[in-house]
Amino acid sequence: MGKITASRESLRPDPKFQSLLAGKFINCLMYDGKKSTAQRVFYDALEVIGEKVSDRPAIEVFEQAVENVKPFIEVRSKRVGGASYQVPMQVNRARQQSLAIRWILLAVREKKGRAIHQKLAEELLAAYRKEGTAMSRRENTHRMADANKAFAHFAW
Repeated sequence: MGKITASRESLRPDPKFQSLLAGKFINCLMYDGKKSTAQRVFYDALEVIGEKVSDRPAIEVFEQAVENVKPFIEVRSKRVGGASYQVPMQVNRARQQSLAIRWILLAVREKKGRAIHQKLAEELLAAYRKEGTAMSRRENTHRMADANKAFAHFAW
């Protein structure tokens, strides 16, 4: 299908929390192979979250935020007899995770102004509370799938 990467097997958990999800997130956050910079941004963001949320650890807030952004269903284009239909389909677990991470980072990179760790902390807190840009993107995805339920019989 697409390109095959060994990222699942060779994925290392992050050094601080030993979390695979955090490790993956840091890798996606990284630009130009600068992992230490990406780690610093991520941990700074978690510190900011830690200051704002006192009742649970920041890493849990992060994990819950990613969990909240994961889409369960999305639309895929399907060509049937010369017409393209947007067919709602279930999203598999790995894709759910990568979409969630991608959307959070997109939302963070769209915002201009403040330091990236502050923007990241804000977006993660928003997602944790089920609001924010990444969350609305998920809502839109679900809404699209709902609106195109009529074409669900094309899913095979």
